[in-house]
Amino acid sequence: MLIRVDPASAVGLAEQIAGQLRGQLADGTLGVGDRLPPARELAAGLDVNMHTVLRAYAMLREEGLVELRRGRGAHVTGLATSQLARLRAQIGELVATATRLGLSREQLLDEIRKVGS
Repeated sequence: MLIRVDPASAVGLAEQIAGQLRGQLADGTLGVGDRLPPARELAAGLDVNMHTVLRAYAMLREEGLVELRRGRGAHVTGLATSQLARLRAQIGELVATATRLGLSREQLLDEIRKVGS
């Protein structure tokens, strides 16, 4: 599991960590039941405070993506997979709608980029 943080970024360190873990859930690097590294280890590897990692894990727990158990660590829940499946279904609907409107995939991507900026 590769996680990098940029201390100079305007995005907080905990959010950077949580965001990268969300990305690994989305791309399948992390799957249901996988155990996240212990907060102390990850903090040492990233040279950040352990509480920063715990805050990132808490964000993911609040989103239902991980389950935290004292003494057993953080594990990926099935919710992450179901959310990804729901997102893929929505993307499929979006592509179908764009096709009906006569938009090419590149035009659809341009529209998505406009919304994301």
